[in-house]
Amino acid sequence: MNKPKPVRGSTPQPDHIMVTFNGDARTCMAVTWRTDVSVTSGYVTVREDGSGETRRVDAVTEPFESDIDSSHMFWAHLTDLKPGTRYYYTCGDETHRSKEYDFRTQPENAEKFKFLVVSDQQKGDPFECPDYSHFQQLMLDFLARNPDTAFIFTAGDNTDCGQHEVQWNGAFSGLAGIAEHVPVMMTIGNHDNRGFRDYAKGEGRFYAEPAEYFAKQFKGSYPDNGPKNWKTENYTFDYGNAHFVSIGVNGQDEVNDWLIDELNRCDKLWKISASHFPVCYTGSNLQNYDVFPVMTESIEMFDLMFSGHEHSYGRSFPRRREELFDHPSQGTVHITLGNSNQNPPGTRALPKVWHNAFYTMEEQTSMVAVCEIEGDRLTLTCMLEDGRIADRCVIDKGRDVIEPYALAPKFNRTRMMYKGADLGLCQADTPCEEKDGVWYAPLAILFSYFGGTVEKRRNQVYLEAYKHSALFTEGSTKVETDQGAVELAHPVYRGARGQLYIPLDGALDLFEMRWSYAKRNNFILIEHESEDRPVPVQP
Repeated sequence: MNKPKPVRGSTPQPDHIMVTFNGDARTCMAVTWRTDVSVTSGYVTVREDGSGETRRVDAVTEPFESDIDSSHMFWAHLTDLKPGTRYYYTCGDETHRSKEYDFRTQPENAEKFKFLVVSDQQKGDPFECPDYSHFQQLMLDFLARNPDTAFIFTAGDNTDCGQHEVQWNGAFSGLAGIAEHVPVMMTIGNHDNRGFRDYAKGEGRFYAEPAEYFAKQFKGSYPDNGPKNWKTENYTFDYGNAHFVSIGVNGQDEVNDWLIDELNRCDKLWKISASHFPVCYTGSNLQNYDVFPVMTESIEMFDLMFSGHEHSYGRSFPRRREELFDHPSQGTVHITLGNSNQNPPGTRALPKVWHNAFYTMEEQTSMVAVCEIEGDRLTLTCMLEDGRIADRCVIDKGRDVIEPYALAPKFNRTRMMYKGADLGLCQADTPCEEKDGVWYAPLAILFSYFGGTVEKRRNQVYLEAYKHSALFTEGSTKVETDQGAVELAHPVYRGARGQLYIPLDGALDLFEMRWSYAKRNNFILIEHESEDRPVPVQP
């Protein structure tokens, strides 16, 4: 029995039309579209600008069974095109055809080109017919300001719940008039593989691994060059002198191994990626365990990484491991993009030690990043919808500088940074200390800072956070914890301002925290995977 057609459901007429790179951007272009199941075959007619001669390219088709609809996906791969040339095309079958659209191939020697980057444009309302009209107008405005845009790159959360086709229908309504002309190279976010057992009630949340609906719709749209078990949601493409990688949200170990091999073989000057979960996050309570440390090696092979997820903006100093540097050759620059569809951040952001530029973006606005590469210079302009510029910089690989100039911090006393945030006044006179190669810190000050429970007793301190507790005693290696007695390798001692200094090794493990020392910058970076905000109970 056929499902009743939903609003924006498939029909015999082609819709969800999109062009993408799938092959050499100078000579190839993929065209994707959707119809209902009554249409079983399709093709593209394509002609060069100024020519009346057309050729036919047959499409591959596969069924797409979603939660609300049955449809057919079509992918036609156009090859043997001329570089730097405008083409006109239509798609469909003999009876139902699209109107004529156009696209342009990459010039033979694209020394200078421009692309746009967006993130977190998802909309959930109204849930049966999500409204992406604001995003559509935003992109049309930016394309009008930047008519030489070669493609659009996304950093994830293209939808609010990508395991429900109603959301993809909404997303494509927002891409109408755009994706038919300008290649849209999507990266998936956690929302793009999210679904609910009962979507209307928001009950029974789950995450598809792999991202099922994404893969079924874009299997033939994007290059089939990702890791074996995670194709489509991971892929690479080249444009000009740059190598681009779209990194998914699943299978991090396998993706990391694939990336290392892939990037070692890359000979492009620029290596740029989009990965939804940020390394250098902006949220006060967030974390980077989704990418660090499991993907550290591969991520640090990029010059520039775009991320999203947080809906606020931050640009990092060049980072390698936990250390921060001044020159682009010394590390990866991480861009956490602000949202692109008036979605203020749900987690309140604040500047972190790794931020060179920062904007909390808690107002009702949208952001688009305009990137222009010219040889060994990349100009990044992150602009709000009203024209205000949140950040502009130039990464100059030839001169090995980033302008405007800024220096990564170096501290003369070792500070603690919790989730990238400086404890500030809390730790002004109680720096971390290293003795005989062992690092110690006044953990009571740290726990007080982030909202853990701290009880100071005579010669003892009791700490509790993230469902764990520990009682430390001055001069002793023995610790009473919620899981029984534990022996540290080194004893607690009384240090600056009479505080108890506790060895980080062993002690932070009790709370499932990880730590690292940034020698160049002289700070201790402490992380926890939980995104909870501990607040002591008020009796």
